[in-house]
Formats: sequence, structure tokens, C-alpha cells
Amino acid sequence: SAEMKFEPVGAASVDWQKRCIALEMQLLRFRLQAGKIRELLAEKMQELEQRVLEADQRAESAEKQIHVMEEKLKSANVQTSECESSLCRKYQDLTSQVQQRDAAIQRLEMQLEKQILVRAQEAKSIEEKAAKIKDWVTFKLRELNSKFRSQCLHSSSSSSSSSSAYEMALGPSSPEPSVRMTPSSPLLSRSPSTNNPFPNPPAPLVHQSGTSMTLPKVRTPLTPRDSIQLVKKHYSQPQPSLDRLHHLNVSVDIVSPSSTSSTLKSTGTSTSPFSQVVEETDIDDGLPDSMDGVVEGSGSEESSRDGVSFVGLAEELEILKPPTPPLHRFPSWESRIYAVAKSGMRVSEASPGARGPGRGESPYPAAGPFTQLIYKNINVPVYTTLKGKATQISSVPLPDDDSGSEDDSGSLASLRTSILSPERKTSVPGSPRAAKRGVSMSSISSESDYAIPPDAYSLDSDYSEPEHKVQRTSSYSCESSGPETLEKSGYLLKMGSRVKAWKRRWFILRNGEILYYKSPSDVIRKPQGQIELNSSCSIVRGEGAQTFQLITEKKTFYLTADSPNILEEWIRVLQNILKVQASSPVAAETTAKPTVRGWLTKVKHGHSKLVWCSLVGKVFYYYRNQEDKLPLGQLQTREASVQEVDRSCDSDEDYEAGGRGFLSSHCTLVVHRRRYLDTWLYHLTVAAGSCATFKVGTEYEQLIGKLLDAEGDPESAAWRSEALSFCKEGLRSPLTTLPSEALQTEALKLFKSCQLFINVLVESPSVDYHTSLAQNALQVCLTHPELQNEMYCQLIRQTNRRTPHNHSLTQCWQLLSLCVALFLPQQHFLWYLRQYLQRNADPRSEVGKYAVYCQRSVERTLQNGEREAKPSRMEIVSILLRNPYHHSLPFSIPVHFMNNTYQVVGFDGSTTVDEFLNTLNQRIGMRKPQLSGFALFTDDPSGKDLEHCLQPSAKICDVISKWEQALKELHPGKNEGTRIVRLTYKSRLCFRTQVKGETERERLLLAYQVNDEVQQGHFPVNKELALEVAALMAQVEHGDLERPAASSPSGSPQPKSQLILLQALERFHPKRYKQDCSSEQLRDLTERLATKWSMLRGCSASECVRIYLTVARKWPLFGAKLFSAKPVPPSPVEQSQVWLAVNEDGLCVLDYTMHTLVTYSYQGVITFGGCRDDFMVVVSQQREPGVGKKSVEKLVFGMTKPKILELTLLMASYINHWSPGPPSASPPPLGHWDVDSRHFPAMNYTTKGPTLL
Repeated sequence: SAEMKFEPVGAASVDWQKRCIALEMQLLRFRLQAGKIRELLAEKMQELEQRVLEADQRAESAEKQIHVMEEKLKSANVQTSECESSLCRKYQDLTSQVQQRDAAIQRLEMQLEKQILVRAQEAKSIEEKAAKIKDWVTFKLRELNSKFRSQCLHSSSSSSSSSSAYEMALGPSSPEPSVRMTPSSPLLSRSPSTNNPFPNPPAPLVHQSGTSMTLPKVRTPLTPRDSIQLVKKHYSQPQPSLDRLHHLNVSVDIVSPSSTSSTLKSTGTSTSPFSQVVEETDIDDGLPDSMDGVVEGSGSEESSRDGVSFVGLAEELEILKPPTPPLHRFPSWESRIYAVAKSGMRVSEASPGARGPGRGESPYPAAGPFTQLIYKNINVPVYTTLKGKATQISSVPLPDDDSGSEDDSGSLASLRTSILSPERKTSVPGSPRAAKRGVSMSSISSESDYAIPPDAYSLDSDYSEPEHKVQRTSSYSCESSGPETLEKSGYLLKMGSRVKAWKRRWFILRNGEILYYKSPSDVIRKPQGQIELNSSCSIVRGEGAQTFQLITEKKTFYLTADSPNILEEWIRVLQNILKVQASSPVAAETTAKPTVRGWLTKVKHGHSKLVWCSLVGKVFYYYRNQEDKLPLGQLQTREASVQEVDRSCDSDEDYEAGGRGFLSSHCTLVVHRRRYLDTWLYHLTVAAGSCATFKVGTEYEQLIGKLLDAEGDPESAAWRSEALSFCKEGLRSPLTTLPSEALQTEALKLFKSCQLFINVLVESPSVDYHTSLAQNALQVCLTHPELQNEMYCQLIRQTNRRTPHNHSLTQCWQLLSLCVALFLPQQHFLWYLRQYLQRNADPRSEVGKYAVYCQRSVERTLQNGEREAKPSRMEIVSILLRNPYHHSLPFSIPVHFMNNTYQVVGFDGSTTVDEFLNTLNQRIGMRKPQLSGFALFTDDPSGKDLEHCLQPSAKICDVISKWEQALKELHPGKNEGTRIVRLTYKSRLCFRTQVKGETERERLLLAYQVNDEVQQGHFPVNKELALEVAALMAQVEHGDLERPAASSPSGSPQPKSQLILLQALERFHPKRYKQDCSSEQLRDLTERLATKWSMLRGCSASECVRIYLTVARKWPLFGAKLFSAKPVPPSPVEQSQVWLAVNEDGLCVLDYTMHTLVTYSYQGVITFGGCRDDFMVVVSQQREPGVGKKSVEKLVFGMTKPKILELTLLMASYINHWSPGPPSASPPPLGHWDVDSRHFPAMNYTTKGPTLL
């Protein structure tokens, strides 16, 4: 029991110990907490003390402020009385001013009444005089009648015409119309629309015949000279009465109508062809009355001070004009703007020195890195105008060779003095077609040098020149003399060496050389020049079957014939002699890809020759060497039989291609290495179409052949065969037959990079790894088209019957999706691809969706053709991060407009610029580019102020990719994937006829574009007009100008409106007028802008745009694109800096104040484009008006390369816009451009195709 008692005590004592420890711990914790609480309290106390201190300070400052306010209030009370007195004073001033105005108005009214009275009295006196004259005339007539009837009419008419003081208009009373006289006074030669010119009927003497007879006042007759002086005196303030004077009496203007244009623009216009246009586009289109509200009376008063009696004229016009129809009057502010516009279309002198090319932009931007890069091989093409169409004759600038043959040096010794005179009346210049076109004319006589382009005359029967007969007979004899003609003679047009104009020469081809003379009669003399024909010569056709180039070792001859048939005959004969094929510029750059290429020895009829061969589609071409663009010949392999021939005596292997039909004889090709034999054999067999029976090609290719024979039977065992299905092991040899070892190793490398792409999981942050893999692999396929079939076979095999549906399978399909938008496989591989996609297409599964997308893509690629550049980062990322199946247009990009807005437009891998713009136009409500003249531009990767126009056939994806590529090369490693190409949609070609169907949106964008020109200083506005148009644009952009609210004492709205005004000045006012402004002048400018802007209150944006464009179109060169240039001597232009303006009528040279110095219409332009590093234009112009002499001159202007290219293409587009292309040319939808893709600068980077815009 003792033990029992002891145990519980022990247990209890252990518990106490624990308890004690636990309590101690708690105590410690409490102490710690207490310490923390104390610290916190201390902190809080400090904080509160701080706050109290702050509150005290605030209270003090508030008290001070209250004191200040009280003092202010006191002083304000004192000031108010002062304000009232000043207001009172102002009010008195204003009332006195108003009274003065009233007095002035009354005075003017009195004057008016006096004038009216004077007029009435004059009218009476006129009536009396008229009555007296009438009596006298009738009395005389009676006398004469009674004396002798036969002579009376004759004598009376002569007397009337001699009485110049009265300038009588005499109509004898006899009713026969044959004797009726026409009024001799110019003021009365009026339109017959109103029979009665007088408002009061008793005055005129009306005959039975209905013509009326009027008698002018007895006053100093107003001679034409005076009326023109009047026009000149008052051109600054337009007067309606004057306008009408010019509508009525056209006979007054003895000078050409251009004198009236001086009213619209200061002198200088008279030289331009637009002076006639001035009349049409004159202010407010046919509402001549509604200019300022200038009262005719007041106008006449001013003029009478100038000593010309104008009152009478105005009065006479009053009487003459038919009653005016009720007119739509413009609001006064609108007519004020038009009035300013009438005199303001010129450049005000800005501060001295601000007159260069807008100072901000030097006409020669320094050639920066981009010029080296993108434009490292920018070539400016050269065009000539034939048959009213701009035809490219050379894709590179012409060298300015002065080495010319005798022909050029002799005949062109005096460059500008050579004048062409038509010798005979019967010759061409009389023919209406020639006159209409006004191309450089000349007689065909041997004195003259310059040719009539073939379109300028017709080979009509009236054309009886002996040369033509010779030429005709010679051409017929050629045709009949068998296929291998080696001689020919006839007329051709040859481009001169120095002045690039066409000259008509008589060419004789014999004994392997060409001699040319001025005419057939000169054959006995020394030739003008000769062309040696040897093996290094080649023939290149020009654009549109109009011209051809004969390229010799020394120089290139540009030739054209009178008709395409004659041209063809010459080309045929030259081909026979030179044994070369003429290449057309298009064929030289065929889009077709060679299936296989390499060196072979061609043996035919025992002659062997080493040639570079390439098999394109079903045609086998052979060339002299690898670089040659022009094949020596070609063999059609379609239906040919191909077989291997064993010549054991030779170490070389070879095979024969013999054929039916086209290939009459067989020809043997010797392959130099055994391993290449299979390649050539396979590809030729496939091309010949006999592959199933022939055991050639790899196992994979043979299986595809089997499937093809079974017509793709879905049950066929071949689909399931191991060779066509996914296998885990890597490739040991390529799946397709490749022509060289290098390509075979390349194919295996390609497989490895595809494996990397497929097996590494795509994640958003590391997407750039996959992007570069895909871009490099696809670039290899674009560079070596032979690998394209291989690529497809590898991808199809990697996806075929691949069991686990994981990311690898999806990524392989994604790579396939990228491929189909770029290029398609050849021949039966394409068939196989389509069959395969058909088997897998299924919108229910992820993989099936990719297959459906690929099917759509294949059809689009077949429809629009293959791409030129590897896919851009944007395209790859879009496909990797979302399934493209869900959108018919999986990619999208913003298009910017000139008014700082943009529109996002969707597109797919094959969308062309043309299709892209159709979508855009539907979205924003604009017409087709052909009608609106708008075009799509990209910015420049270098960030320079350059832009590139995209032509309709380019593909949007290519554009983005090439731009991205250029950016990478400019800034390697920088802004990866941040900057993207900026597309801008704006007007490129401007035609007067476009105005008719203009949509609201087009007008708005056009106004912003004109504003851009105004701001850059490319549009002539004086300082006054600049403010007017800036106010109009500000109203369009911001709406009504906020007036600072008068009620609120604090001027808070003021800074905001001030800011908006400064913005408006910045955006809408010409830079050069703001350049050296002091802050004072700037303030003044903003105030003037504010007044003009506030006058537009309540005017809608569309209304402002309409007025803006009406004002802008008053400049005869509206819509022209201006280029800054330096004339290169010798030049007819003295200025050191000029503007070249290109518009629908021609090329104008303007001085730096934008006055036209000289205008060349497109009819007179013969050749234009690059010449060395400058821009050249060759024009023919009439020397003196009325004389049929023409001179040809060559003008050269220094400009930067990109600008020369833009100018050349723009001129070609204008010339070709109206003339439909020849039937052989591109399909008509291109109408608006007609400029071939080749002319847009092509840069060669790593890709084979051109790599930027």
C-alpha cells in the first residue's frame, strides 16, 4: 500500500514542474508583448504630436491667407469704381464709332441715289439720241430707195461700217436674211439665247426676221487693250461684273485666253497649258455672281478714278445681260475664303533664308545606311512613250554615252538647235492622228534626224514615199524566202546615244553585220554606224512587243519598228544569225522552278557541246553557262521517250531522249558522274509522263507512283506501307531524288531542323526559337526549289499514322500550314499532298482542323501564285499560338490614313495588295483604287522619310516579311518583334475626272493629304490663305473652337483652348511661316487663327472639307506630286533649285516660289527615267507657236535615287492610266498601275527573290 500511495504523489510532482515551466514561458511572452505595446504607444504618441504641430502650422497659414484675402477685397472694392468708369468710357467710344458708321452709310446711300438719277437721265438722253438716229436713218433710207433700189443696200451697209464714232449696228428693214448685218460692236456680240437685249421694249428696232438692232452709246469706244488693263488693275479684288464681261464678249480678248488667268494667279501662269483650265475651275463653278458682295457700282467708281470710263461699261452690261436666275449665294465668310484663295495661290516670302526646299528637308538627304542597304542595287528603269503608252525599254539607268557612232555625233553636234521641218505639205504632219498626239514630228527626208514614232503616222495610201515601198517589198520577199533568212533591210527607229530620242534609220543586215543610214538613198555614202554581230550578242525584247534591245560587247542598241510584225521579222532573222533565242523580260524571270539543273554534254548529229541544263516543268532548256538568262534552245519532253543507253566504250554514262511530234530527231545527253544519272533519268521520265512503267526514283517516289496508278484508292495498301508512315528513326537518305550531293546533305539537315521544331514544345515566351527555326528551314527551300518536294514528303511522313496525339504531331501540322502558303510541291507530289489532306480533313479534331486550313491554303496558293520571301515573325506566331482554322483570314494588320486614324484589315498567306485593298475599301466606304487614285504605301525600315508604293500583285505577307528582314539587317538584335511595317493608304494619282463620284471618306482623306503638302511647303499658299485653310482643317479636326467662358472668373478654359490652337498651328500651318517666329509673333498668329476659326462656328466637317478642296483645286497643279531637283547644265532652266511637278497633264518645272517655268505635256515626252545617277527626260517641243518646227531636248535633273524611281514610276502610271495595255500585256485589272513588279526596287539578301517592296 505504501508503494501505491507513493506513485500518485510522484506523478503529481512531475506535472507541477511542467506547469511551472509553462507559466514562466507565458510570463515571458506577456513581458515581450508588453514591451512591443509600449514601443507602439510611444510611436503613436510621437505621430500624434507631429500631427498637432502640423495642424497648428496650417491654422497659422490659413489665418495669413484670410488676412491677404480681406486686403484684396478692400482693394477690389476700390477698383470696381475705376472699372465702371473705364467701361463707361469704352461705351461712349463705341457709340460715337457707331454714329460715324451710320453717317458714312447715309453718305453712301445718298451717292447711290445720285448715281441712279444720273443713270436714269443718261438712259433718257440715250433714248432721245437713238430716236433721232432712227429718224435720220429711216429718212436716208427712204431717199435712197426712191433714187435707185439696186445700189441702196450696198451703200447703206458701207456707210454704217465706216461710221466708227457711233459704231452702229445697222440692220436694214428688208426681211431677206441674206443681207442681214452682224453687229460690229464687240460689246453687243452676245449670245443669241435672249432675243431682246433691252429691258424696255420701245428702244430696239425689231425686224420681222426676229433679229434686234441696238445702238451703242456715244462714248469713247472701249478698246480691247483697255479692257485687259482693267482686268489687270483689278485682279486683286475679283469683281463679278468683270467676270461677266469675260463670259459675254469673248471677242474683246484679242490676246490668248491666258491673259484672264492673270486674275487667278500672278503672272507666270500664262506659259502653262492650264490657263484654259483656269476658266473651267474658276471660283464656285459657274456661279460668277457670288464672289464678295461687291456692288457693281462701287467697282465702277474705283475704276473711273483710273481714267477709264468703266461706268458706261457696267451700265451697258446691265442692259445686255439676260435676267439673272435666282442664285445660290455662299455665306459671306465662305465667299471671303474664295476671294483670299483667288489671289493667295502663291508663296509669301517667309523670313529670309526660309525659302529653300522647306528648309527642314534638304533636297539631297544624306545617303544613310538604308540607302546602302535596301537600295544597294536600286535600279531606275527607263521608259519611252510609244503609241501613247509608256513602255519600259531598259530596267537599268542608261549610260550617258557620248561615244556615239558617227550618226549621233554628226547629226547632234548642236544639241538644242536641231530643228525638224516638215518639207512637204503632203507628208505626215498633216495627218490628223499625228497632230492630235503632237509627238516629235519630222519629214522623212534625209535632212531631218528625229523619227516619228511608229504610231504617229498611218501607212496610208496617200503616203507616197519611195522608202516605204522599198521597205514593204523587202519585208514580203523576206517572208517568202524560206525559214532561215540571213539578210534583211528596212526602216527601224533607233534610240540616239546622247539625246535619248527615236531616230528613223534605214538598216541593212548582211554578211553578219548591220549598217544603218539616214535613208535608202544614202546607201552609196558612208554609213551612219555599224553593228558587229558575233557570238557575244544577245537580243532582249522590251515590254509589250514594242521594242527590243540588241546587246553587243560595246554598247546596247534600243530599236523599234513601225509595226509588231516587222519587229518580229527582224528578231527572227537576228535569232537565225546569232543562234540565240530572244528572251523576253518576263520569260527571263519565269516564276516556274527548275526541277533539276546541272552541266551535261549534248550530242546531236555527232556534234557534242557542254551546256548548262535545267528542266522546268515539261521543258528542257540548255544555256551557254549558269548565269545566262537566255537559253540556247529547248526540248519539249512531253510524250518523249527516255531511255538509258549503255556505251561501255565510254567511261561516261548517258541516256537518250527521243520523241514523237515536236522532237523529230533524238538527242543524246551525256551525264558526267554516275550518281547524277539516276536524278536526270528520274526527272526526265516523270516529265515525259512514263513513270509508272519505269522503275526509277526512291522507294517513296515509287510508292507515290503506285498510289497515282491506283488513283488514290483509299483502301490501297500503299497508304499503310512503312515507307510512307511515321517512323522514330531519323532519315538516312532523302525521300526524293535530288540532283547533287550538296542537296542531299542539305535535305538531311532540313530533316534535323524540322525535328527540333516539332519536338520542342512551343511556349509563348520562347516562341522566337521556333520562329527562327521555321524561317531558316523555309528559306532553304525557297533558295533551293529542288528541296521543296523533299520538305513536303518529310512533313507528310512525320504526320502520317503517328500514334500518340501530342504536341509533336500538332507542331508538325503547324509547320505544314506554314509551308502551303509559301510554295507547293511539283507534279505528282502536289496530287499526293491534296489526297493526304483530304484523308485527314476533319473539323472535329485539332489535327483535322489544320488539315482543312491547309486545303484552303493550297487552293489560295494555286490561285494567287507562290510567295517570294520566308514567312514573317507575325505569320509564324499567329499560326503557332492559335489554330488558323477558325478564321478565313487568320492574320490582321492596321492600315493608317492621313487623318491619324487607322483600320485593321484581315488577310491570309496568299492575299495580294489588290484583294487587301478591296476589303479595306468596302470597310471604309471608298471606290476602287482605279477610280479613286489611292494606293497603299509602306514606311521605310530605316525610319527615314521615304515611302514605297506597293503594286497590286505583291502579297501582303511578302511585304511584311521583306520589311522585317530589312529591319533585322539594319539593326541586328534590336527591337526584335516590336516594330512592324506601317501601311498607309493615300492618294497617288489625281485626275480631274475622279471628282465626280468622290465619296465623303475620299474627300476627307484628300483634304488631310493636301494639308500635309501645305504643311511641308509643297503647295503655294500665302500667309493669309495659310491661316484660312488652317482654320478650316482645325474645324474639321476639333469642331467648334471653345470660347473661354466669360462668366467664370478663373481663366481655366483658356489654357486648354490655347493648347488646341497651338496644336492646330503645329499640324495645319506651313512650317516655313512659323520657323523664325518670336513668341510675340506666335501669339499674334494664334489669335488670328482663333478669329478665323471662330467664324466657322457651326460649320460641319463635311462642309469644311468641301470648301477646303474647292480652295485647293484653284491651284492649276492641284494633285501634282512635287519633287525637289537640281537642273544639271546645259539646261533651259536658269534656277539652281527647282520643283518638278508630275500630274495628269505632264511634267512641270516650277521655280522655288511655285511659279511654272515650263511645262512638258506627256505627248511631247519621248524618253524618261534614270540616266547614270540623275533623272533624265527627253522632250520634243514646238519652237514657235504656229510653225510646225519641233526641237528635241534632253533635260537632266539631279535627285536622290529613291526619288528618281518614284518620279519615273509615277510618270509611267499617269501615261498608262488611260491607254489600255496591248493584248499581250497583263490582264486589265491592273489598269491603274500597268507598272511591272520588276520596277519596284528589288534587293537581294539571303533569299533568291527580291526582298523589299
